Amino acid sequence: MPRLLHLDSSARADSFSRTLGAAFADAWRSSRSDAEYTYRDLTARPVPPIDQAWTEICDTMLREGITAIADYPQAVRTPEQRKAWATVEPLLAELVAADVVLIGAPMYNFGVSAQLKAWIDQVTFPKMSLAPRRFVVASARGGSYLPGTPRAPFDHQTRYLLDFFTGHYAVTDAIVLGTELTNSLVDPALSERLEQHRSSHAEALERAAELGRSLVEGY
Repeated sequence: MPRLLHLDSSARADSFSRTLGAAFADAWRSSRSDAEYTYRDLTARPVPPIDQAWTEICDTMLREGITAIADYPQAVRTPEQRKAWATVEPLLAELVAADVVLIGAPMYNFGVSAQLKAWIDQVTFPKMSLAPRRFVVASARGGSYLPGTPRAPFDHQTRYLLDFFTGHYAVTDAIVLGTELTNSLVDPALSERLEQHRSSHAEALERAAELGRSLVEGY
């Protein structure tokens, strides 16, 4: 049975990244009766930052060549490390159990939210492979950062996530669903681009639903 892990990381309860993620998740859940779904709101239930004990676990993995995810607990030795692992374990279990990982990721200050970065840090270990899992990013940005636009070089949000998934997790299937120019709803300087935002969001919603259906039906 196909399993979806759905993460939200926006500080806004009614954000565009949440709306996009919900469109994908709703299509996933309604397309197959046996589809499984796990949801984690990283804003409502923040993940703490990594600490010294977490870094010690990583050092042991590197030193002793522990690379299989099932063997990670072997690197947990001290009481402090066991306490750190108690945070990691449920997060990692959700990630490993998933066939598809859906991440709601707004752009904050050219990058991802602190909530999302904390989760990534907690579940990432040396020489870790998550292939053949698929990753889907439900993105929202206040301006336009698409290739060819003046602000494209400042996209450290989706580019970071895609580079990380492929470069560290060895994932080859990562897709971005994006809504651009959300600030046109509130910033008078962007008001003339409001229709462009609306079109971007409508297209992203349609694609999210289509992708949710097509991915779940592929399992």
